[in-house]
Amino acid sequence: MAGLTFDVVVIGAGPVGEVAAQRAAQGGLKVALVEHELFGGECSYWACIPSKALLRPGNLLAAAQRMPGVPIGDKLDAAEVLARRDWFTGRGDDTGQVEWARGAGIEPVRGHGRITGEREVTLDDGRVFTAAHAVIVCTGSVPRTPPIPGLDTIRPWGSREATSASEVPGRLGVLGGGVVGVEMAQAWARLGAQVDFVISGERPLPKLPGFVGDLVLDGLREAGVRAHVSSGLREVSVVDGGTALKLAGGEEVVVDELLVATGRAPATGDVGLDVLGLPTDRPLEVDESGRAPAVEGGWLYAAGDVTGRALLTHQGKYGARVAGDAVAARARGEEIPTGPWSHYSATADHHAVPQVVFTDPEVTSVGLTEARAGSADRVVDIDIAVAGSSLHADGYTGKARMVVDTERGVVLGVTFVGQDVAELLHSATIAVVGEVPLDRLWHAVPAFPTISEVWLRLLEEYGL
Repeated sequence: MAGLTFDVVVIGAGPVGEVAAQRAAQGGLKVALVEHELFGGECSYWACIPSKALLRPGNLLAAAQRMPGVPIGDKLDAAEVLARRDWFTGRGDDTGQVEWARGAGIEPVRGHGRITGEREVTLDDGRVFTAAHAVIVCTGSVPRTPPIPGLDTIRPWGSREATSASEVPGRLGVLGGGVVGVEMAQAWARLGAQVDFVISGERPLPKLPGFVGDLVLDGLREAGVRAHVSSGLREVSVVDGGTALKLAGGEEVVVDELLVATGRAPATGDVGLDVLGLPTDRPLEVDESGRAPAVEGGWLYAAGDVTGRALLTHQGKYGARVAGDAVAARARGEEIPTGPWSHYSATADHHAVPQVVFTDPEVTSVGLTEARAGSADRVVDIDIAVAGSSLHADGYTGKARMVVDTERGVVLGVTFVGQDVAELLHSATIAVVGEVPLDRLWHAVPAFPTISEVWLRLLEEYGL
C-alpha cells in the first residue's frame, strides 16, 4: 500500500460503502474502503440476496399451483434451494468484491476502522489513515434484541442465521412481524419447517395499511405457518428436546430454533463518534448532502442505515451516490446546490421511499400510505381485478391503494399487495417522484392484458 494518506476514507464496505467509494473515486479522488468482515456487506451475504434466494422458489411453486395444467410437484427440494442460495452468496468468499474495488480505483483495506481524530481513522492493527477531504461512515445497522427473560440462556437466530442456515429446522419460532419476520417465516415454512409466528398486534407489517397485513397473514397461513397474533413472547427456557416459548396468555410452544426479528438499530456504537462528542446510541444525523452538520470543518459524512433515514439497501445506495458526489464536488472547490431534488440532495428519503416485501403475496409501497391529517388528500382503494391478473393466476387476490393530493392533482403514494406486484413499483415511484399530473397520467395507457391495468382502474375509481 502506497502510504496511509487518502482523499477519502470510507468505513464499511457493504453496498452503500462501495457506492460512496465508487462515486468519490469517479470524481477523481483517492479512496480507501475499510471493512472488518466481508466486502459486499450484510446485503450480499446475510440479508437481501440470500433471503430472496430462499423466498423465490417457494413463491414460484405457489404461483405454479395456481395455474391449472402446469405439471409440478407439491414441495421444494430444500437441498437444491440452499445450494442455489450459497451460489448467490459465494459461500462467503468476497474475492470478487475486493477485485471489483481495485478495478474501480479504490484501495480495499481489511480491518476494523474507528475515527480517532479529525479526518483520522485508526484500524485495530494500529494503522492510521488520514483523509484529506472526508471520512464517510457506512456501517449499516445491527439487530435489536428485546429484554425477554431467558433469552440469554439460548443462542437465538438473528437475520444472519435465518438466511445462512445450512439445514431446515424441524420447528422454528419467529418473533416479530416486520419484513424479516414475515419473509423468513414463509421461506422456511415452504422449505419444510413447522413455523410458529408470534406477533403482539393483530396483523404483521403494522406500518402499512391494514389490508396489507391481513393478506400477508393469509399467505403465511396458506404456507402452513401457525400464526399467534395479539400475542407476545413472555419467557424463554431450555427444555428436553428444544426451547420452550411461553406466549402471552400462557400458551407454550417448543421449537428447535428461535428467530428474533424485532428490528434493527444504526451501527454507531463502535465507530469512534464519541471522540467527536457525538452520541453513539442513535443515528448519525446528516444533512441532505450526507454531511454531518454537528462536526466542525464539514469533513464527516454518512450514508445508509447508520443515518436512520431509510433502512433499505437501495435507499442507502441512493444516499451514497449523493454523498460521494458531494465530497468530490466540494473537494474541487465547487459550491453545490442542496435544495430539494437537486443532484446533491437525498430528497427522496422524505417523499418517495420504495420498498418491497418479497412474501407471497408480495407487498410494494412508495410515498404515503395514508392521507395526511387535516389535508384534502383522497385515498382510492380497489381490488386488483383486471384481465392481466386473472390470466396471471386462478383466484388472483390483491389490493391497490392510491393517495392523491386533490389540490395539486398528483399522486402522493401507492401501495400494492398481490402476487408478482413488485415489478409495478417503479411505475409508481416515477409517478410520485415526477409529480405526474393525473390528467397526464391518464394518457399513460397500460398494455393489455397485464397487471399494470390496475393503474387505469385506480384512475377510473378516482373519477377520470
